[in-house]
Amino acid sequence: MTEITIRKTPGKWSVRSGGAILGETTNALELLEGDLDPVIYFPRTDIAMAFLDVTDKVTQCKHKGQATHFSIVNKSSVTENAAWSYEDPIHSALDIKGHVAFYPLDSVKVEQI
Repeated sequence: MTEITIRKTPGKWSVRSGGAILGETTNALELLEGDLDPVIYFPRTDIAMAFLDVTDKVTQCKHKGQATHFSIVNKSSVTENAAWSYEDPIHSALDIKGHVAFYPLDSVKVEQI
């Protein structure tokens, strides 16, 4: 069974897309799952959610639950299904409720600053 570890990650994190800063936080969570790359989750309260539009894409993870996906919409572009969030995660992933994560795309930069 794949083990999930969720922990507060130190420092300040930012996410940018299309030249716009979508958010910055000192309250990011890092999710580790098996041999997958770590994923940084941002509190929704620290993200400009007005730039994120819910899409029809829904994925299922047996370790985290059902993920809702978002496209990033700004003045210059739309990046389809660039972010996701677990609206009602299963018990082992409750810490990421109210958080959003971003796919590592060329047009989306998540970094520690």
